[in-house]
Amino acid sequence: MSKTSGRGERELRTRVKSAKGRKLSSTLWLERQLNDPYVQRAQREGMRGRAAYKIMEIDDKHRFLVPGARVVDLGCAPGGWLQVAVPRINALGEKKGKKVGRIIGLDIQEVEPVPGTELRVMDFMEDDADARVKEWLGGKADVVMSDMAASSSGHKQTDHLRIMALCEAAAYLAFDVLEEGGTFVAKVLAGGAEGDLQKELKRRFTKVSHMKPPSSRKDSSEKFVVATGFRKVD
Repeated sequence: MSKTSGRGERELRTRVKSAKGRKLSSTLWLERQLNDPYVQRAQREGMRGRAAYKIMEIDDKHRFLVPGARVVDLGCAPGGWLQVAVPRINALGEKKGKKVGRIIGLDIQEVEPVPGTELRVMDFMEDDADARVKEWLGGKADVVMSDMAASSSGHKQTDHLRIMALCEAAAYLAFDVLEEGGTFVAKVLAGGAEGDLQKELKRRFTKVSHMKPPSSRKDSSEKFVVATGFRKVD
C-alpha cells in the first residue's frame, strides 16, 4: 500500500499478507521488519542486523572503540557489533601507523566468522571464563560490551529480571578482565542499571551513564548502560 505525504512524495510501505497458521503477532513483526529503515540499511551495507547501528551510535558519542583497543563482545551472535568494532579498533591493521586492536567474540552457539575477530564458543558465566578471556587476549581488555537479551517470556517483570541478571553477570566478568580506565557497555531496560548494580558500577567507574541510541525502536524499552574509566577497588 502507498500513501502520499504532505510534501507530495510517495512513501511505499510493504504489507504482509497473513499466511495460514501464522499468528497475527508474527505477521505484524515481519511487516515491521520489512519496513524498518535500519533493517533495510543493514541489508544494503552487509551488516548482520540493525543492532550494528546501536553500537555505532553509542561509540560515536563515547569513543571507546579506538585503534589498538582490546575488546570482548559477550553474546556476540549474529556478529553485527563485531563488524562495527573491527575497523574502529583497526583489528585488520588497515590503518597504517595506527595501533592494531584485538576482539574476541563469545557466544554459546557457533557464529559465522567475521574477518579480524576471534570467535569462541563459551558460556561467559563459567567459573574460569575470566581467566580464559585474559589468556586469549594475552592480557586484560579495554572494552567489555554486551547486547545480550534473554528470550522474551511475554511477562514484563520476568523479562526485566532476566535481562538485568545478564547485565549483572556481564558486569562482574568485566570487573575481572578490564584494564584500568576500561569501558563497559551493556543492554538494560527502561529503568537502566539499578539498585546494587548501579551502586557497584558507580563505585568501580568514574562515569556511568545511560543512552537510548536513535536506532533503538521507539516502542522498545531497551537502553544501554555505558560505564567508563574503570578503576580498581578493594
